[in-house]
Amino acid sequence: SGLTCSMCSNSINKALKTVAFVETVVPNIKTSTFKITFKPGEDVDFDLLKKKVEDAGFSVSKFLATMRFNNVPIANNLPVTVGNKTFRFTNVKDQSLNGDKAIRIIDKGFVTPKEFRKANLNASGNGQRIYNATI
Repeated sequence: SGLTCSMCSNSINKALKTVAFVETVVPNIKTSTFKITFKPGEDVDFDLLKKKVEDAGFSVSKFLATMRFNNVPIANNLPVTVGNKTFRFTNVKDQSLNGDKAIRIIDKGFVTPKEFRKANLNASGNGQRIYNATI
């Protein structure tokens, strides 16, 4: 959030391109969004992407990630590990995720402050990073 001109977009674009696992960054000034693709086989750090946006002087108001799932069972508010990341899905029905699915990270700093307060999320456990997400 906070994009008002092409210079704003350019500063975030430059910051995101410095991340080792980022392959391409495509900004869209009209929608205030960035489509980021990652290098194959690289570990993607969502928190680092958020930090790069914040370091450029902006904030993330919506963070969507398209991920590939292979019959991953999920249930409301129960942690599930996908690759090297753990997610706690909120407001979902019990189901099995398969194929490419867009998930939305709803942790603090990945949504607007108002939306974060409204989400009333569970705390992460035992020092392990657990991303709160929804579909």
